[in-house]
Amino acid sequence: MKILHVVPSLSPLLGGPTNVALQLNKSLLDLGVDTQILTTDDNRGSHLEVPINEKVLYKGVPTTFLPCTWQAKEFIYSSELSKWRHRLSSFDLIHTHYLFSYLPGWCAWAARRQNVPYIMRPLGQLTPWALTQSSTKKKLYSSLIERRNLQKAAAIHCTSQEETKNVKDFGIRAPSISLPLGVIVPERIHNAKQILHHIYQIPIETPVVLFLSRIHPKKQPEVLVKALKELVNDGCYHVIFAGTGDPSYVVALRSLVKQLVLEKNVTFTGFVSGYDKNLLLQGSDVFALPSHSENFGIAVAEALISKLPVVITPGIQISTEIQAAAAGIIVEARASEFAYSIQQIIEQPDLSRQLSENGFRLANTRYSWRAIAKDLCAVYEDIHLNRNRYSGVNNKRDRVLLADTP
Repeated sequence: MKILHVVPSLSPLLGGPTNVALQLNKSLLDLGVDTQILTTDDNRGSHLEVPINEKVLYKGVPTTFLPCTWQAKEFIYSSELSKWRHRLSSFDLIHTHYLFSYLPGWCAWAARRQNVPYIMRPLGQLTPWALTQSSTKKKLYSSLIERRNLQKAAAIHCTSQEETKNVKDFGIRAPSISLPLGVIVPERIHNAKQILHHIYQIPIETPVVLFLSRIHPKKQPEVLVKALKELVNDGCYHVIFAGTGDPSYVVALRSLVKQLVLEKNVTFTGFVSGYDKNLLLQGSDVFALPSHSENFGIAVAEALISKLPVVITPGIQISTEIQAAAAGIIVEARASEFAYSIQQIIEQPDLSRQLSENGFRLANTRYSWRAIAKDLCAVYEDIHLNRNRYSGVNNKRDRVLLADTP
């Protein structure tokens, strides 16, 4: 089989979504699948330094980058995409990632025109919270394009049972498959705690709470800042915010830190990856993410595989699996609840140890990339063998959708 994965961007600044797309394709390649990525050179306001309009090996994955002509958040437009209209027929299956975005939406539509079956991965865009963001635009886009794309997909790739429910609640009748995302067991860093405290100049006896994600209103980092204010009243704690975000929002968050007189208790690292990221995951004491909504929460899974206890919200859709495995603490996004849960983990070493062990066990068994890739291959093979049943139906209504201009 020849598979094409369509992703709006592979910018490293996107963190989880980029890592997932690359790692999923690497795992499929390891299993002998002929797979490649179609994306743009978007780099969150700039451009990646990559060859354009030619297939190259990018971080171990065959990838074609189209020039990003225009961008509004994740709606990344490329005028070169129209040249792929008839090239899609050379693939046995298209796997798109993200909704309400030009590249995946256009390719789903064009795949139907070429009678090529396709799978769509929503990336949490159908959660109730996500649908309230830019709701008017999403309703219009859904009525014109995305709902039909979803209804005629060979399958909808969900990463949790909760996301499967979101798809059904949106009225989509296409079959759903529930396959989680994966993580890799990181190489252990000897004396990670000591190294982290030395690099960030934090007293060794001070517990470190890690927020590793985009700094975005959806993630509600201000809840963690307010929780920190409650914690420092009872002892010394330090929060590390690792990630980037809209500059104005980051400034507002920093202002809140200053207003609460917490400058000495907070560190902003900016974007981290590789060794620096693993050091934070292995050297911190608690991972905290008070997010409104996450379709999976890859950073949470990375914390679990790093044996870092987690405190998260029910809006993170793998929270039910974590709760069932006693692998973390699930609370509402309120400062008092986060403060109490973090304090419990710090003050009860046995609880911290149990959460660490359960979390590692869950991540190592449930979130194995190789196992996930094998399951996905079985889905691909079924769709390929029943291609006529799964191919989108070409009709006159499809002809008027998704012109070659934004």
